[in-house]
Amino acid sequence: MAVAVVALGTFLLVTAEQLPIGLLTSVGSALSISEGTAGLMVTVPSIVAAFAAPLVPMLVGSMDRRILLLGLMALMTAANLASALAPNFAVLVGSRVLVGIAIGGFWAVASGLAVRLVAPADVPRATAVIFGGVGAANVFGVPLGTLVGDLTGWRIAFSSLSALALVTLIALLAVLPGLAASQVIRPKLLMEQFRNPGVRVGIIATVLIVFGHFAAYTFVSPALQKLSGIDERYVGPLLFGFGVAGMIGNFVAGSALSRRVHRSVLIISVALAIAMPLFLLLGQSKVSGAILLIVWGLSYGGVSVGLQTWMIKAAPQAVEAASSLWVAVFNLSIGLGALVGGVIVDTLTLQGVLWLGGACALLAALAIRTARANDALR
Repeated sequence: MAVAVVALGTFLLVTAEQLPIGLLTSVGSALSISEGTAGLMVTVPSIVAAFAAPLVPMLVGSMDRRILLLGLMALMTAANLASALAPNFAVLVGSRVLVGIAIGGFWAVASGLAVRLVAPADVPRATAVIFGGVGAANVFGVPLGTLVGDLTGWRIAFSSLSALALVTLIALLAVLPGLAASQVIRPKLLMEQFRNPGVRVGIIATVLIVFGHFAAYTFVSPALQKLSGIDERYVGPLLFGFGVAGMIGNFVAGSALSRRVHRSVLIISVALAIAMPLFLLLGQSKVSGAILLIVWGLSYGGVSVGLQTWMIKAAPQAVEAASSLWVAVFNLSIGLGALVGGVIVDTLTLQGVLWLGGACALLAALAIRTARANDALR
């Protein structure tokens, strides 16, 4: 039950972070800003989360992780309510800073929590369940939030997030056991992780894959409309399909990772290197655009569980420290990817972000392949 509730927490985190992707057009129209500027709703919390991931565990020291998770979920509840009530874009972005703190701190603990909640043999499966919240957010959270925003307004969508955070807080309070800090995170311990070749490659792969994906995916709504000719009304349902594919990819990857971590992560990165450029090359019709979006979702679905499992295997004696670094670079890559994507979309071309995403995934695949050759991760 504790694993399931942590999965609910990951569902909320990803929904909160990515929901603005489906609301870019409506928020931009309501607050008179460009789509690129509206992308800051994704960029800001992601960059803040990147810094919060290592800083929050360091600042709280030996605090019981159960208390920490409860406090962060309370912050998430308040922050999304502030987003719903924001009178202008500046206040909305300010509320997203608080969302970023909650995301970074929660992820830093939750991403490696499976090793403390289940027996060692069940860790890959439990990790897949926890990261199943990521796919579920894409299946239900972001599409339904987008649908709510389309039908009732984007403020109601953010209000719904606040209500979900409150439900998650209550569930965590009810079932999560006490979680005494396994290690006190210090800057020295974090820096020591970079001496581990497996951790280094995992971080490089994370930066490249996540940066490239979000440079493109942040603007998937205008891409579907402008490149594939899909009406705005169908964007929400297609994001639902993307999420379903992502959930399938997550659990397929979770099963494969229990046998071969390196090969599984390599396959994921190669699939992404193919999927994003193919969307640009072959997704010029409504049908082909929709099909390639599903292929993209299936490929990306295994990224979170794959890379987190890589980090657990690479640093079994310092899971929380390695996970903090991984969460930091993951979220920083989301923010920078969305930011660079916004610049490319506003100043160059929408097609450019898809080429960038494919190129980054290809570089990640090369890094992972090199790691195998150097026995960085067995």
